[in-house]
This record gives sequence, C-alpha cells and structure tokens, in this order.
Amino acid sequence: HVQLVESGGGLVQPGGSLRLSCVASGDTIGRYCMGWFRQIPDKEREGVAGIESDGSTSYADSVKGRFTISRDNAKNTLYLQMNSLKTEDTAVYYCAAGGSWYEYWGQGTQVTVS
Repeated sequence: HVQLVESGGGLVQPGGSLRLSCVASGDTIGRYCMGWFRQIPDKEREGVAGIESDGSTSYADSVKGRFTISRDNAKNTLYLQMNSLKTEDTAVYYCAAGGSWYEYWGQGTQVTVS
C-alpha cells in the first residue's frame, strides 16, 4: 500500500510559480505510473500531467508549456513545477500513483492564484 503526501501549495500572484512535491511511502514509486490532478468545487477532477515509469510525460492542453512533471525515484518523490500561473489554475492539486489505474491518492494541496 502506498501513501502519498503533497506539499508546496499556497497563494501566488498571476504569472508566478510554485513547485508541488508528492512524497511516497510504503513502496518505491519507480514502477508506478504517477500523475497530478486538480479539482475545484462542483467540478470533476481533471488530469493535469502524468509520467510513466519510463519517464515519458503527458500534459493537459491547458498547462502545456507552463507545467513540468518530474520524478526522483531515489527520493520517492513526484514534482510538478508550475510557471506562468493563471487564476484558472486555482484548485486543489492531488498526486496519484498506480499500475493499470490510479489506485493511490494523496490528500491534496491547495493552490490559489490571485
């Protein structure tokens, strides 16, 4: 069983940057597909970025060119570098890990762009 804990959220002005971290415990993340998701009240959770065990990445169109997902398997940590933040990026951000599907989720960290 994998436990995920996110950190790094906060309040930032439009155009600013934040880096989210997600530390895993209970298993090594190297063999998992991992991703970042976000959710605002009354909206469905949406995928932001994903990274496979081989390092290949994917991004939602809304964040391409601004966000970068990365992983440090030695530190068992997933990152999301967010640049050029916009007000519409405001949400609770979750990290997730899994094999065939995202079965493990963190508790979320709030990002507010205002």
